[in-house]
Amino acid sequence: MKILFSPSETKSYIVENGHINVKSFCCQSLFDKRIEVINRYQRILDSKNMENLKKMFGIKDEKKCLELCNIDIKSASTCKSIKRYTGVAYEYLNYQTLSKKKQNYIDENLIIFSNLFGPIQAKDSIPIYKLKQGSSLEGFKTENFYKEFFSEKLDDMLRDEFTIDLRAEFYEKFYKIPYPHITLKFIKNGKVVSHWAKAYRGIILRNLAINNINSLKDFKNMEVENLALEEIIEQRLKTQIIYNIVS
Repeated sequence: MKILFSPSETKSYIVENGHINVKSFCCQSLFDKRIEVINRYQRILDSKNMENLKKMFGIKDEKKCLELCNIDIKSASTCKSIKRYTGVAYEYLNYQTLSKKKQNYIDENLIIFSNLFGPIQAKDSIPIYKLKQGSSLEGFKTENFYKEFFSEKLDDMLRDEFTIDLRAEFYEKFYKIPYPHITLKFIKNGKVVSHWAKAYRGIILRNLAINNINSLKDFKNMEVENLALEEIIEQRLKTQIIYNIVS
């Protein structure tokens, strides 16, 4: 079982572990590639060029920009990535309230596509950082870099796995799944929703863990409160399941 997920713009300041090292991440043989991206990011932080920082962070508050650029990414303390992200999807997942067994399901099966660190598991340790979705590192597009160097490793990780892709569309740029997989769409009153899609991705993820889902059969039989199956669209590799939000 593997579940692909998006990161979030908002993050916690939790400190649990030491600085990043090769053991902080999955795909350890590619640690040097992650460091290439981290070094590019750190150089922009160190430059303290306010206009560049505002673009990269996607914020206008100069005080906040200075606070963020004073973080040394390679020496900063870390926590599990699943605890670092705090956006809508993660709020509805509510990881901290799951039992240890169900947290372990998330830790082992969830792959998050970080703008800065690339594909990471929920249990991987990362520091606080800020990189707005779609921003480049002075023209360097991390999504292209990670797609080029990490796709083969991800192919190995997903081979023979039941895979559900819960990523927002932008994060598909990091990796194209070459195997059969499931995607979800949420509609309300006949229209595709955005904010509630984030919430229900988190709700779906929580239900996957609670029900220990590991197969397509189990997934199709899983009931989620306030969601009604609307349609299943079969394509060559992708099966799109459309849910109607009924509340």
